[in-house]
Amino acid sequence: MLIAGRWAETGTTSPIRNPYNGEVLAEVCLAGESEADEAIRAAVSAFAVSRKLPAHVRSAALQKIAGEITARKEDFARCLSAESGKPITDARREIGRAITTFTVAAEEAKRMPGEIVPLDITPGTDNYFGLYRRVPVGPMLGITPFNFPLNLVAHKVAPALAVGNPIVLKPAPQTPLTSLMLGEVVLQAGLPAGMVSILPCTNAVAERMVTDERFKRVSFIGSAAVGWMLKNKAGKKRVVLELGGNAGVIVEPDADLDQAADRCAVGGYAYSGQTCISVQRIYAHESVCQAFLDKLLQRTSCSSASLRCRPAILRNTRP
Repeated sequence: MLIAGRWAETGTTSPIRNPYNGEVLAEVCLAGESEADEAIRAAVSAFAVSRKLPAHVRSAALQKIAGEITARKEDFARCLSAESGKPITDARREIGRAITTFTVAAEEAKRMPGEIVPLDITPGTDNYFGLYRRVPVGPMLGITPFNFPLNLVAHKVAPALAVGNPIVLKPAPQTPLTSLMLGEVVLQAGLPAGMVSILPCTNAVAERMVTDERFKRVSFIGSAAVGWMLKNKAGKKRVVLELGGNAGVIVEPDADLDQAADRCAVGGYAYSGQTCISVQRIYAHESVCQAFLDKLLQRTSCSSASLRCRPAILRNTRP
């Protein structure tokens, strides 16, 4: 695990297996409460420095991270593919998206202004004005899922670094290796020690961190049940939850049914449906419902007994 700019080990490990063939890829050390406390203390200490880092320093560090991931793109892709079971072409695509995420964060690090607010709205307030500026909130805890082991980690780490917030990352237990590889890259970026800690750990340790008042924000991607449970335990700290999608498809009478069936089959079954925007329900107009269903069944090899057209009423709710 990565704590305060150094690699640490514990006596408790967990095997990481390739879900495609069951091969053990690595034994990853699990953080306990003492390691979690050390990471949090390091994040608090780092915040005293990071909150004052100029925008150009934060931007340059993120650009360096993006550049190093680019240089090691194939290594990242093969690691991600092995631990997640994702096809190598999809893994390479995800690495490309993560590079974009860090690149955009580097650009946005320079674009966090405040605002001047005129206050001369009553007599006696001539030439009065107010101003505000955005400042980093403080140490953050990021919890990420298994389905996008690098890009969803980048969604936590890159914005935190862009604004000067230290972050402790708890990666998914199935896919921590790509996160730890990212840790190697972060160490070369020249950021203060403690800005990024990566702690594979049990859910119990993660839950304890959620309740720790030293964290000022918790950012979680995962199931609704776990997300709302963590929010209830988080106390007064800010909480950001991404709890999956609710992706519906509407097939109109004039649709290209072959294209619609192709896209719905890919959207519903790609990566075994383990994406936030996988197709979860389809509304087809009654005049094309059976024809569309037949085409979809051809592409998915489903039994016709497993799917059927069910009437529904959709109303235009716009005023």
